[in-house]
Amino acid sequence: MKIAANGIAINYALKGPTGAPVITLSHSLATTLAMWDAQVKDLASRYRVLRYDTRGHGGTDAPAGPYTLEQLAEDARALLAALGIAKTHFVGLSLGGMIGQTLALKSPALLASLTLCDTSSRVPPEARPTWDERIRTAETQGMEPHVEPTLGRWFTPAFRETRPEVVERVRAMIRATSPAGYVGCCHAIAALDLTDRLGAIKIPTLIIVGEDDPGTPVAASQAIRERIPGSELVVLKAASHLSNIEQADAFTRALTAFLARVSR
Repeated sequence: MKIAANGIAINYALKGPTGAPVITLSHSLATTLAMWDAQVKDLASRYRVLRYDTRGHGGTDAPAGPYTLEQLAEDARALLAALGIAKTHFVGLSLGGMIGQTLALKSPALLASLTLCDTSSRVPPEARPTWDERIRTAETQGMEPHVEPTLGRWFTPAFRETRPEVVERVRAMIRATSPAGYVGCCHAIAALDLTDRLGAIKIPTLIIVGEDDPGTPVAASQAIRERIPGSELVVLKAASHLSNIEQADAFTRALTAFLARVSR
């Protein structure tokens, strides 16, 4: 389904009992709302699950960038307003987690809880050339050169070997990503610098990270844990960047246990 919000048409999916607490799922760079398929079945029995395609991804509009994290957070806020949702649990992975942090700082009253997965609160200056190169490659060659290197960062070798059908679905998402949308969001990520502001987040917060995540390593999650008062950290073994896919059951157990605690 699509709805107009913040000047673009946003593609979204809603599943679960009408009137149940809402949980909003925000995906990573170069995927779509389908990234959360493994979580929806469990969550939708107890929650009203909202998934949406980030600006520049999937079925959502991909206007020319660059984009900013504030703009992406406003997209989420405007989507919730357009759907008449006044309060939500928010779960974001990677770019989705950066959007979640920005939203928590900008519109804290909107969030019942915050779950930050395989994400970071700061991109250091020395990492900027990496993002510049990814932008140049997408602008000049499209998404194809990004496909296999991205999969190498996102899944452990063991998972890529034993679950090729899952990896293939993610490969298709990366390949189908709009280069303009990818570039726009890369600019937003490259400007990430929220670490020193995280102490202002008072919302119940869970942090989940794959033990083998090379892009947003455990240390990045520990830095967030140290700064958000009362936050909890769960490290998933045998998982890389897309920990919600690679260790779907363990991820969902950690998330649902947290949501049950904060909902009491």
